[in-house]
Amino acid sequence: MSRPSKAEAARTRPIGVVDIGSNSIRLVVFDGAKRAPMPVFNEKILCGLGRGLEKTGQLNPQGVVLALDNLQRFAILADAMSVTDLTFVATAAVRDAANGRDFVQAAEKRIGRRIQILSGADEAKFAALGVVAGIPDAEGVAGDLGGGSLELVSISGAKVGAHATLPLGPLRLRDIDSRLRARQVIDEQLDGLDWLGRTKGKRFYAVGGAWRALARMHMAHVNYPLHVIHHYTLKREKAEEFCELIAGLSRESLERVGEVSRKRVDTLSLAALVLARVLRHARPVELVFTATGLREGCVFAKLTPAERRRDPLIAACTDIARTSARFAIDGQGLMAWIAPLFRRAAASEARLRLAACDLSDIAWREHPDYRAEIAFLRTLRMPITGIDHAGRAFIALAIYTRYEGRADAPVTAPAWRLLDEDSLRQAHALGLALRLAYTLSAGTPAILKQIKLRLQGNNLDLVGAARARPMIGETVERRLESLSRALGKTPRLRLLGT
Repeated sequence: MSRPSKAEAARTRPIGVVDIGSNSIRLVVFDGAKRAPMPVFNEKILCGLGRGLEKTGQLNPQGVVLALDNLQRFAILADAMSVTDLTFVATAAVRDAANGRDFVQAAEKRIGRRIQILSGADEAKFAALGVVAGIPDAEGVAGDLGGGSLELVSISGAKVGAHATLPLGPLRLRDIDSRLRARQVIDEQLDGLDWLGRTKGKRFYAVGGAWRALARMHMAHVNYPLHVIHHYTLKREKAEEFCELIAGLSRESLERVGEVSRKRVDTLSLAALVLARVLRHARPVELVFTATGLREGCVFAKLTPAERRRDPLIAACTDIARTSARFAIDGQGLMAWIAPLFRRAAASEARLRLAACDLSDIAWREHPDYRAEIAFLRTLRMPITGIDHAGRAFIALAIYTRYEGRADAPVTAPAWRLLDEDSLRQAHALGLALRLAYTLSAGTPAILKQIKLRLQGNNLDLVGAARARPMIGETVERRLESLSRALGKTPRLRLLGT
């Protein structure tokens, strides 16, 4: 086995980011500086550094002690995980507090590493890059709500445009004596952003823990079938209505909501108020919640231009195939083999088919009686980006069918709620095509090169040379018949030269 190149070795070394925010500090370790890094460790400590900052101008003393202790712990953990590239960044509370630099000096002495205090512009830029990392076609405005500030930045085609940092974090707004006055303060800040109105008709991308908590609440409220925050999307009118509802709830009412962490209760209604007012000013067509933000943006900024241009969905699925498949799965080869069946399919589905091909051997280690179910749930819920919820359901249903799952099984209910009728048929046909490919070849590329699929009028042909006859057994013929029925075609076996 050949050794990996220096570039490949560097790409797969763990990389970490410590985000010192106004409300929490968090360490995230990723499995490498690559287009679709997977988090291998993620821990948050709620310190409340920015609590009381608006009144005192100082960092919260109790929060400082807690932060210093846990920053040292994070540094030790990162060393134990062999993280050689560890970035420490501090945001609004440390940036704005009179004793912020004193805190940084004390922390640097404790951990033996440099901490970068991000400017408002840098914080907005990294948050925007994080959104682009997870949603490459993002078009509109990204908003990152932290405890101390709100960063707003326009994004278009992976380009970062106008931006602003506003003192609208919930830890600051809570010091305002009335909700009416808080609303006025928010509106006054937003009124000064002429460019924000250009979001109309585009999308608003919500970043930050408090806003993700709102997404979870809304999912529970509507009994949404998939609890994945990334790319959860709402029409603006519905989102604004829900945020106004949450903004008006008392602390006691929020405490009775099971989806709300007790540590979020103090700030959640204010976070909802900020989001409601931003939506009212920006008037986007949709609100999109993202799981990627500043920390992912810090990693994305380190990538080469070529790596940044890669599709994060395909990059992630290729990595998963490389580490989990039985054989050297050739996703592109499988894609080419089934391509004759999908020439009339929407172009947007091509990348979903390629992702499904990459993931098509994902459950081979599982018990045969549970492979289909495990493959469906794992694919539907895996922490990948570059894909919306309907796309997840499409791939999951295809992989489920590839493992001979029953289309009407209860486990597939989320797919039936997230996909339209045509997409359901396409996913089912894709799964049957992959099942045929694996039955014929055991997933090995060499055999697929000998036998081809062809659509000829009303016929679905399996075409090969005469010497391929031993590969066409009863099971292969049954798989061909199932696929043909799904496509409304007649199956034919054509062995040339016989």
